[in-house]
Amino acid sequence: MAVFGTADAKVLMPRNIADGMIKESKSLSTVARLSGREPMRFGEVDYITFNDFPKMEYVEEGGNKSSSSTGFGAVTAKPHKGQVTLRFSNEVEWADEDYQLNVLREVADAGQVALSRGLDLGLFHRINPLSGSVITGWDNYVTATTKRVEQATADADDDFRAAVGLLVGASKQVNGAAIDPKFAWALANLKRRDGSGDTSDLRYPQLGFGTNVTDFMGVPTAQGDTVSGVPEAPDTGVRAIVGDFRNGIRWGVQRELPVEIIRYGDPDGQGDLKRKNQIALRLEIVYGWYVFTDRFAVVEDKVA
Repeated sequence: MAVFGTADAKVLMPRNIADGMIKESKSLSTVARLSGREPMRFGEVDYITFNDFPKMEYVEEGGNKSSSSTGFGAVTAKPHKGQVTLRFSNEVEWADEDYQLNVLREVADAGQVALSRGLDLGLFHRINPLSGSVITGWDNYVTATTKRVEQATADADDDFRAAVGLLVGASKQVNGAAIDPKFAWALANLKRRDGSGDTSDLRYPQLGFGTNVTDFMGVPTAQGDTVSGVPEAPDTGVRAIVGDFRNGIRWGVQRELPVEIIRYGDPDGQGDLKRKNQIALRLEIVYGWYVFTDRFAVVEDKVA
């Protein structure tokens, strides 16, 4: 079977490539490392919520049973469509199937990074990765939380504790933290103190140089520069995001991963394809998510 059909506008990514792409995307995204993806149909998805937890009642033998006062609400996970468009010489259409499969692997390799970073940037900050600008029409994203800690001390671990304290004090769970490399470096460089001040001993020697932190103070941790939004966008100043990653984020992939073959026109503003003897391959994905923003707190740079 030919990979690039002469008439088909879209080809499905071979399953072994697509599965590997999703797997690798999950390992690159801080959101995916801390919060499990779930099956999600296309379009807006409603989730039922309790406005108050129902309470059990002990009933004596022969006693009357009472109802537990509670209320129901609903939140909606909305679809967010992303795409990556790559250009190749149109000679790939003349090549054999093995070569065309290699081209799809190139698309997958480039796409998995773009799609995983796009999930973080959109869900954390509502940033459009290609332009670096904020999508003002989106109102549901993690850093919209009002629980914020401004870095005010030289001790990054104190700021981390303060952020956790904002959630614990509000009876929220803390089961994950996404941290920026700058924050990881600050934690790794903290020195242990004694009665006369700082010593030469590292406070958290298990962090090494802070290059691959997976756990801090018993909290599962994922490290990545999407926490601060760079390099796609100007630094947001966010250095750490802590909170309920298991239940505070509901997200999934709502569509398969077809590759669209574009042979005509100027699909990405880089010039006419026919004139340049090129074809474009476009990979699209639809994420859906809802964030309970009150279940998260951020540590951010002190505003000058």
